[in-house]
Amino acid sequence: MNAVAPGPTATDLFLNGKSDELIDRFARMVPLERLGTPDDIASAVSFLAGPDGSWINGQTLRANGGLV
Repeated sequence: MNAVAPGPTATDLFLNGKSDELIDRFARMVPLERLGTPDDIASAVSFLAGPDGSWINGQTLRANGGLV
């Protein structure tokens, strides 16, 4: 079994209640200098679930734009 561990992702749940300044601060923390999108996370899940991920097992894929 594999897992995807998303970093800060621009979803309603993440954005709700945060000021624009705070959201911008989160985005600047990521080396790619942007929040992830739901499509970014869906692509990671699709990779693991699809044929290209067929030889990957027991891993956690960190889809976080390089955030350490």
